[in-house]
Amino acid sequence: MKKLTLLFFIITSTLIAQTDAKIYDIINTISSDRIKADIKTLTEFGTRNTFSDTISNTRGIGAARRWIKSEFDKISTDCNNCINTMYQKDFVTKEGNRRVPHDAWIVNVVAIQKGTKYPNRYVIMSGDIDSRASNTMDFTTDAPGANDNASGMAGTIEAARVLSKYQFESSIVYVGLSGEEQGLFGGAGLAKYAKKQGWDIIGVLNNDMIGNITGVDGVIDNRSFRIFSEPVPANETERQRKMRRFYGGEVDGISRQLARYIHKTTKTYMPEMNPMMIYRLDRFGRGGHHRPFNDLGFAGIRIMEAHENYTQQHQDIRIEKGIEYGDTFKHVNFGYAKKLTSVNAITMANLALAPPSPKEVAIGGIVEASAKLKWNKVKGAKGYKIYWRDTTSPTWDNARYVETTEFTLDGIVIDNFFFGVASVGQNGHESVVVFPNKIMR
Repeated sequence: MKKLTLLFFIITSTLIAQTDAKIYDIINTISSDRIKADIKTLTEFGTRNTFSDTISNTRGIGAARRWIKSEFDKISTDCNNCINTMYQKDFVTKEGNRRVPHDAWIVNVVAIQKGTKYPNRYVIMSGDIDSRASNTMDFTTDAPGANDNASGMAGTIEAARVLSKYQFESSIVYVGLSGEEQGLFGGAGLAKYAKKQGWDIIGVLNNDMIGNITGVDGVIDNRSFRIFSEPVPANETERQRKMRRFYGGEVDGISRQLARYIHKTTKTYMPEMNPMMIYRLDRFGRGGHHRPFNDLGFAGIRIMEAHENYTQQHQDIRIEKGIEYGDTFKHVNFGYAKKLTSVNAITMANLALAPPSPKEVAIGGIVEASAKLKWNKVKGAKGYKIYWRDTTSPTWDNARYVETTEFTLDGIVIDNFFFGVASVGQNGHESVVVFPNKIMR
């Protein structure tokens, strides 16, 4: 009877997580038409270079960020002021910054939808406000930045429109970041602000280029997308580094667990999509606005298209040898941008509906034919899922649901697998998996 009861819990927990009607409603409500209209508006500001005009109401980054804030304000009005909007800014100077043509304020637009149960826990979706021409120091030439990165910014606004119609236990932040092309200034400023305010950040979903399906390599693909994540936190301690050498975890840092969560959520609710987990912080030798959060120890990843077209990135608008250069509106696939916006929205919804992850997970079972795990009790959790996978597998492939805070997996040899534990709420939604961070003696 005990085994049958446990099996029942395993089955019902899985079914609840896979058939939450709210998540499917969110997918169906995301609008490609609204994303298209927002991308169009953003491109019509001429240039959104971080150091462009801030006074004009029709051109430059100042007009763009005021429009973005006005959209967040409209969304808040429609949901009975459920979202608080603000500007967060930092001053940068030309001195010491080779990509800064003149001193200026780096201004982010932040919209916060407070959680009902865990208001100080935040999941963040970001897009970049700024654009650039071939020369990043050129802040006057037209740089419409349709895909890079009006697509990510429009997706963030659309996610706010849809998710604001629901209530979540944890807080959701929708943000437009500035200064990405000149040195990730906006992300660095907001990450420091979050640290100072004591935000408990579940994860940062940085969206940078989510609207192109035709790669410079000739591949056309509207189903695949990449999730970039660093393997272990940049600020890990020397003790943590030494422990990893003996106990594993080289690819199991908090950002990599967030990437796996996105992969699982996508395959559960949008099985037609092909999420590609890329085991890199970002593209080779390049960077994105999740990195400043990683630098301070926060989980953060980058979501973006699978196949890039470099003729449309960081290029002055022109035609050379029959090739159209420039990041213009005509090259964006709005149906694809809708899909990747949906990926973000359902991930944030699942995270914000779930209880916190266990903070401490201990593991033992050396020289035994079993693996022992023990973790702290999480307030608000109905139960927990113990996950394990082959050491060469990128995803958590096996799971067992329990309602205790200590369990032994008999017959599972600790040497042959990696393990983790997630909290499960009353509604079936799960937290991010936590890799063991203590050894049971």
